[in-house]
Amino acid sequence: MTRRKALGMALATAGAMMTSPAWAEVDFSGKTIEWIIPFSAGGGSDTWARFNAPLLSKYLPGQPTVVVVNEPGGGSTKGANLFAVRAKPDGLTLLGTSGSTQFPYLLGDPRVKYEYKDWKIAMAAPTGGVVYTSPSTGVEAVADLAKLKGQKLTYASQGATSLDLVPLLGFKLMGLDVQHVFGFKGRGDGRLAFERGETNIDYQTSSAYIKNVQPLVEAGQAVPLFSWGVLDEAGTIVRDPNFPDIPSFPEAYEMLTGMAPEGDDYDAFVAFFIAGFPAQKMAVLPKGTPDDIVAAFNAAFETMKQDPEYLANKQAVLGSYEQVTGGKAEGLFEMGTTISTQNRKNVVDMLGAHYGVKLGE
Repeated sequence: MTRRKALGMALATAGAMMTSPAWAEVDFSGKTIEWIIPFSAGGGSDTWARFNAPLLSKYLPGQPTVVVVNEPGGGSTKGANLFAVRAKPDGLTLLGTSGSTQFPYLLGDPRVKYEYKDWKIAMAAPTGGVVYTSPSTGVEAVADLAKLKGQKLTYASQGATSLDLVPLLGFKLMGLDVQHVFGFKGRGDGRLAFERGETNIDYQTSSAYIKNVQPLVEAGQAVPLFSWGVLDEAGTIVRDPNFPDIPSFPEAYEMLTGMAPEGDDYDAFVAFFIAGFPAQKMAVLPKGTPDDIVAAFNAAFETMKQDPEYLANKQAVLGSYEQVTGGKAEGLFEMGTTISTQNRKNVVDMLGAHYGVKLGE
């Protein structure tokens, strides 16, 4: 079964968990739920969890206290490992993962002692991103994308196994000659390097692109190329509705090559794309958690999306993307944590041969 078909089947049953009355028997009155975030306080995942925590508390049965507990280390593998070992299946411990937790798992990093397939998805939070270039490349519009072929391009990267693995795989798949300069602390630092003229191709997540790059585009200092795209109901990558005039990655690939993307290398790209964007952040419950507790969390996350406080503040934290539950979250969870053995080997071998990357270091 293809990854696309798997998601399509999951989406066909979206919301089924929400119709079950089983969760009505769950009661967390007087309890405290720990939401483990395997990153330091103040980062994106921490901000995301602290935004959701009081709303989750409000709509879980019994209105328990939900506290965010930071367990940083090992690029998030430390906190995830501790959750896998310590968390009991009683609904009192929740883990917030991100692409930085998914990627080491997909790559088979030896630091990973957790098994995603043991966990139960309660909610997924997607995001998007846009790739852009400097007009110094001769590109003045998306239609000029082919002018990048054969040029020496430079990209500021956080590291080959970070979320910047998506552009690394994408650019390589397109046949672009990109030098990835590792060691930047964040995408904001990458953008500043672009603005200083140190690099000539970059990407920013959607909210950062709209806030910080769109002004550069309007000033003629940056040219949008493509978005990573979003998944439609059939599991196909399509244009991001936040950027309807910018082609998705598959469209840009076809513009460059004359063919739709396919094959093992594309499947590997899709696996990391989903783990890094459509399923970038996920709230999961531990192995063995009863279905009624999982359903209670699904229902709480779904109900809170109509809360006035949520509606008033979600744009600042989530951008234009909606958090998802039920069948859609299940589909994203499955696709964002699955990669074939051969595709994993191909990516790991490529990282070692071309970039000297040794997993676990």
